[in-house]
Amino acid sequence: MKNVLFLVFTAFTLFVQAQQVQLHYDFRHSIDPEFNIKNFPSLSFEYFKENDSLGSFLLKMQTDFTGEKSNPAQVFLQVSQNLRFWKPKVYLALNYSGGLGIAPPAYGYYISNAFSAGVSYPFQWKGAIFSANLNYRYTAFTKGSHDMQFNFYFWKGFFNYKLQTAGSFVAWTQNRDQGIEFTKDMNGKKFAFFGDPQIWLKVTSKISIGSRINIFYHVLTDENEVQVYPTLALKREF
Repeated sequence: MKNVLFLVFTAFTLFVQAQQVQLHYDFRHSIDPEFNIKNFPSLSFEYFKENDSLGSFLLKMQTDFTGEKSNPAQVFLQVSQNLRFWKPKVYLALNYSGGLGIAPPAYGYYISNAFSAGVSYPFQWKGAIFSANLNYRYTAFTKGSHDMQFNFYFWKGFFNYKLQTAGSFVAWTQNRDQGIEFTKDMNGKKFAFFGDPQIWLKVTSKISIGSRINIFYHVLTDENEVQVYPTLALKREF
């Protein structure tokens, strides 16, 4: 399931303050029908604000319409704050993520709360904007998991920013035994990875079309396989 994973490329736009809505259509059933029962739309709202003297703030809310007759079946929330009270451009990075969902036929589940704190280092190279984060992460399973997490974000514009690439890559560990009946015989840690590289083409000053490639490893399944699912998307900036 999508948990954390997800910090978005708005943190690297050129705007001091930005809001946007993205509508994606996910083709994962067409690509991997054995594991995914349907393709589905997904809607997200993102708000980003930067203050150079203090840090940056990000709010993201995402809903996946994976339910019967494309009703909403999963909701994800993320809040991130970077802070700096000193001259070196290394930030204190704080993050929360969590959510809930419904799986067929009709039972609910949590996207477990995840809290992280660490350091963030933004930098530029050849016209692109990057940020690397190293965090301590606590995941609130029934049996809590204490781990390390590494985040890498990027953004670059081409042709006077009419074409943009962006995205994030997140790697972390977590307990195999989450303290529930299903995982009681599992031991040790597992390594997990999520990536969401994106490409956007502006068709007006505020509307773009594009695609996101969702990359999962040990997120949707415990099998040792990489799952890659593309989307077709529309973005509206405010």
